[in-house]
Amino acid sequence: MKKLTLLLTLTVAQTAAAQTTVEFWHSMGDAKRSGWIQARADEYNKAHPGVKVVPSYKGSYNDSLQATILAGRQGKAPALVQIFEVGSQLALDSGMFQPVGSIKNVDFSDYIKPVINYYTIGGKVNSLPFNSSSPVLYFNQDLMKKAGLDPKTPPTTFNGLLKACDKIRAAKLSATCFGMSLNGWFVEQWMAQQGATLLNNGNGRSGRATATNLDSAAAKKIFTFFQQLQAKKDYTYTGKLEDWDGSDAIFTNQKAVFHITSTADIGNIRDAATRNGFKLGVGVLPIPDGAKRNGVVIGGASLWISKGISKAQAESALDFALYMTNAKNMADWHKLTGYYPVRTSSIDLLRKQGWFTQSPLQLVAFNQLTKTVPSPATAGGLNGAAIQTRKIIEEGIQKVLGGSSVDAALKETKARADAALAEYNANFK
Repeated sequence: MKKLTLLLTLTVAQTAAAQTTVEFWHSMGDAKRSGWIQARADEYNKAHPGVKVVPSYKGSYNDSLQATILAGRQGKAPALVQIFEVGSQLALDSGMFQPVGSIKNVDFSDYIKPVINYYTIGGKVNSLPFNSSSPVLYFNQDLMKKAGLDPKTPPTTFNGLLKACDKIRAAKLSATCFGMSLNGWFVEQWMAQQGATLLNNGNGRSGRATATNLDSAAAKKIFTFFQQLQAKKDYTYTGKLEDWDGSDAIFTNQKAVFHITSTADIGNIRDAATRNGFKLGVGVLPIPDGAKRNGVVIGGASLWISKGISKAQAESALDFALYMTNAKNMADWHKLTGYYPVRTSSIDLLRKQGWFTQSPLQLVAFNQLTKTVPSPATAGGLNGAAIQTRKIIEEGIQKVLGGSSVDAALKETKARADAALAEYNANFK
């Protein structure tokens, strides 16, 4: 009996020693999304007894990235990390991560082109797309009808939206025409839609970005749009920067007829519209007049694999990341959250299942993404000071909303954003 007990103890110890642990740090804090991630890890662990994936919520995107960099400096880096798209240059510059394509051969051809393009830097796929999104126009069909507008033809341009605002104002509705979170992400989208890069050196992709293009005609059109909205009090927001939830609430409480936010919110906004008794519509992102529609820059986050880990951990981390983002799982993730499913095969599966017939609101977002023209503009800007830059742009728009001239606001915004870039880049001379 003692021999049997000893044998069993040794077997358990050997199994534990042979098991590869993969810590996965993510920023999906709500129970629905974190629960989905945990369920995928449980499935994977059951099918791979030699591997244990341990997902952990580490706070906001920025909190998680900073925690990862700190852990890496202490030699305790997690194997797999979810990093938001604007953190890509920071992740690269940290020197802590290895391109996923260097761990083993991966066929990236199934990933939606505009999505994989964002994370392809210097010819290398550095991270696997996971939760991806872009902005669309949401509208209250009932309020549109009250204003004499046709919900079947929502505005697709800045001027189209401004003309719709004239009718809404004249109808004396108890709602403002337009509301959205004051967020630099939308400015990046509108630059790309005009085929304009936010940053020099090919949006930071042909070389490190050293200046913004906020003195361009493309940027002026965007700031002028806010000036025009403010002149007739057609724009509303909570007064806070990047207040996604607050801006959504303005719209879902029927205090704004039109709203722009992420495709990832389609499910939540649809449910809120049903609760509050109005019919929701979704349209393409309105763009500056005269611009050829170039498409959207992908938002969201991707999965990065640390350098300072064993080969077994790196391979297991990649294997799990590929499992979590396979065609079926990404289709399920999309249904649950509204994020794009990132794979062409996932879209094919959703079509086969009749998903777009059941949920036609989602089709607008997919068409907008798949029709995106690949270019440095739509690939998205690489900028180590991106978090700062976005806030500076938001504060620039606030100045316009407060009465500043467009030229003065742009001049100051560019000077501040360029200074932030220069300060960041000084670390790499």
